[in-house]
Amino acid sequence: MSTFSLSDTTTAGGLERGTGLADRLRELAPGIAAALAWALFGASCLVREDVGDWSRTTDLAVAAFVIAALVLVAGLTASRLGRAGAALRKRSPWLIAVGVFLSAWELATAKFAWLPLPFFPPPQAIIEVYTDDLPKLLDSAWASVKLQLGGYVIGAAIGFVTGVSIGWSTRIGYWVHPVLRVIGPLPATAWLPIAFFTFPTSWSASTFLIALATGFPVTVLTWSGVASVPTAYYDVARTLGAKPWFLVLKVAIPAALPHVFVGLFMGLGASFAVLVVAEMIGVKAGLGWYLQWAQGWAAYANMYAALLVMSLLCSGAITLLFKTRDRVLVWQKGVVKW
Repeated sequence: MSTFSLSDTTTAGGLERGTGLADRLRELAPGIAAALAWALFGASCLVREDVGDWSRTTDLAVAAFVIAALVLVAGLTASRLGRAGAALRKRSPWLIAVGVFLSAWELATAKFAWLPLPFFPPPQAIIEVYTDDLPKLLDSAWASVKLQLGGYVIGAAIGFVTGVSIGWSTRIGYWVHPVLRVIGPLPATAWLPIAFFTFPTSWSASTFLIALATGFPVTVLTWSGVASVPTAYYDVARTLGAKPWFLVLKVAIPAALPHVFVGLFMGLGASFAVLVVAEMIGVKAGLGWYLQWAQGWAAYANMYAALLVMSLLCSGAITLLFKTRDRVLVWQKGVVKW
């Protein structure tokens, strides 16, 4: 015969409440830790006087405390924020790491000068660049976008047409393939002297170099994609009365698109590398030129600010290309993520 007592109910209820409280604390801990990390960064900005003359230290501390407060509120209400709350919990370790890194950076540069100046400026020095030299930085970024976009589009278009032609026609491949094997592996920057001598302006020469760097991977990957299309696809289309142009446009190219996008990704990375070199040497505008100018004046804070902008531009371009790929290749969406 079983027995039941009030103490059993009390014990079970206590365990349930204890377990629920522990789960709740475990859920809130990442957000609280992230808020503390950013509050630590704000405190590190105010802990003592700067070793140099930087005017944005107090503003940076206030911004850090504001971010800490926002992260804390968001962390405490994450369960009510749906997807935003889930995203916050997922990125909380990164928020903690960034806050701790910024605190260490601030202390090692602005407060104790453990890292030599001006080679390692503090965070507020880079903030000063964005507030005081923003027009020149934006003009340089816009010049880089125009130059890189023009060269990339030209190189990608020529590479795509060339790759399809080589993959489809053995006659065209007979003449183009040897030329591709000679010119393609050479770094685009090796053509700098010839390009700046041949083209009338440094802008057109840089566009040619960017197009050259983009065209080779797009050509090779497009060619590989078209050549790897199963012959059964063509046989079925011919059975239904398809003409050669239909086979190219409706069979070969769609089947080769996964390879084409791989070439576009590779060409994008190569084009950014050539962009910086071309702007440093010949073009009188752009982020590469801005880096060269900042280095000449030992303005290392400006250099780091320009590098951060360049990183954001490159990451944004890759993200846009991934979005386009996911829309065009719906059946491969999510296979490769950025």
